Amino acid sequence: MRSDLATLLRGGLVIPAHPLALTANRRLDERRQRALTRYYLDAGVGGLAVGVHTTQFGIRDPSVGLLEPVLALAHEVSAAWADRPVVHVAGVVGETRQATAETGLAQRLGYDVALVSLGGLGAWTTPQLVEHVRAVAEILPVMGFYLQPAVGGRDLPYAFWRALLEVEGVVAIKVAPFDRHRTQDVVRAVWDAGRASDVALYTGNDDHILLDLLTPYQFGDGPPVRFVGGLLGQWAVWTRKAVELHAECRTIVQAGTAPPPALLTAAAQLTEANAAIFDAAHGFAGCLPGIHEVLRRQGFLTGGWCVDPTEQLSPGQSDEIDRVLRAYPHLTDDAWVAEHLDRWLSP
Repeated sequence: MRSDLATLLRGGLVIPAHPLALTANRRLDERRQRALTRYYLDAGVGGLAVGVHTTQFGIRDPSVGLLEPVLALAHEVSAAWADRPVVHVAGVVGETRQATAETGLAQRLGYDVALVSLGGLGAWTTPQLVEHVRAVAEILPVMGFYLQPAVGGRDLPYAFWRALLEVEGVVAIKVAPFDRHRTQDVVRAVWDAGRASDVALYTGNDDHILLDLLTPYQFGDGPPVRFVGGLLGQWAVWTRKAVELHAECRTIVQAGTAPPPALLTAAAQLTEANAAIFDAAHGFAGCLPGIHEVLRRQGFLTGGWCVDPTEQLSPGQSDEIDRVLRAYPHLTDDAWVAEHLDRWLSP
């Protein structure tokens, strides 16, 4: 991995999980997909994650055929639009043959890191999973991924994470089990492996974003282990505000001061907003449509279409989004988006 990008990754970045803009007939809407990438870059993100759950795993279906076009478009737009280094993360899935093929594609397209999902590998043992990740790491540096079971992940015990950290090519871990005990397993494994200085922890816990970024994890003598950034579907919306909140958390951590009560209040408000957008009331069934609905209201999308036509807003979800928008307008970046949207949508 390029040294400047590795330094950025370890220093802590806002990395939105890039959504998919589709037309009404469920074809890629390149204009609006390009606009989303430009929006994230102008909002100040340090990276982009493409081909991940928020981009929709269905893009890999041969009848859809959007994995390479979507990966290529995001990298192309990023290279043309941003005048600074950006870390490009490609989601890879499937058994080893598929995962290494997707990683090779990402490498050819200029991606820097592979985010390895272990969904669908529920019967695999810890040694099998570690060797699977090792094979990917021979192609690109790896960000490990604890995906919550509700959206296709599996339980991964401490022993797995401790073994995974013996793989030299693991440079980061996205921790997204939406579970305090499972999160603690990963952080303790990083501590015990002695890799807190070279493996960057990224929160994917949309229900605990700011508190993950503020918490020092201490398991004995020595400096605490901390989350430095986030790779989040929640940060696919209201991204400029996400960049501001992340910067505030990093400033507090680096100064060694206590977080102000207002930031702790914002943490709880963001969790409640996420519950509406990600449809926690229905087991996250509407998480992708919820993201799309926020982006539709801002003008990025013309509809909330997903690759899978059965993925739609849950009953009452739109009303919940209305409620959190009324309650917490300070968490949004609507006014800023309205000011710049035409430029992002331009050819």
